[in-house]
Amino acid sequence: MTALILALAAGAVVGLVLGALGGGGSVLAVPALIYLLGFTPAAATTAALIIVTATSLTALYAHARSRRVRWKAGAAFAAAGILPAATAGAAAAHLPQSALTLASAAIAALSAIKMLRPAGTDRPSDGCVRPGKAAGAGAALGTLTGLLGVGGGFLAVPALVTVLAFEMDAAVGTSLLVITANSLASLATRASTAASLDWAVIGPFIAAAILGAWDGKRIAAKVSTPRLQRIFAVVLLAVAAFMLADALI
Repeated sequence: MTALILALAAGAVVGLVLGALGGGGSVLAVPALIYLLGFTPAAATTAALIIVTATSLTALYAHARSRRVRWKAGAAFAAAGILPAATAGAAAAHLPQSALTLASAAIAALSAIKMLRPAGTDRPSDGCVRPGKAAGAGAALGTLTGLLGVGGGFLAVPALVTVLAFEMDAAVGTSLLVITANSLASLATRASTAASLDWAVIGPFIAAAILGAWDGKRIAAKVSTPRLQRIFAVVLLAVAAFMLADALI
């Protein structure tokens, strides 16, 4: 019963974050699964990808209804990362977990710093985005998704804002498309791990996360873009600090 309650509570928080901010869900889900629910790191990363994939699809539908998803640009961005995500996912099992955690913490912190910079300083000055630059960013995001075992939303939103010059609300909605594609590609390399997961815990976690994602989307609709951007940056910094402490202590 205790595990069920913890799974429901953690799932609700992950869903709220994912629905409101378009990312950060799996980064929060992994430590919750390990420290609250007793999963091994390998099982936690796979379970987190399953949870975030299901939740992202729900949140994507909600944002699409509000016309916050740019399908063409988002699909192209996601497509560039699918093969790198699958390849990196297969390679991740052979790399030290501590090194991956430190890398993820550093990337989250750098992304937060970018999001805290004044609006427009990182956007293309002529309003144009080179396809090669967008493809490169999508491939890099896919690689990191596969290596770190996360959906990549905490990186996708800053990338969509700074590389593709998206407004924050469109970046949040479109990032969910990118998260889903990258997560599915990474999961394709983890089928054997998924088969042995504790679905009695993962099922309620997913259900609570899906419900939380709908509430998160409503929160996003009521919060101004600059404020949402600051909240997202603070979440990234908190995640980075936690991951750094976990890797070093």
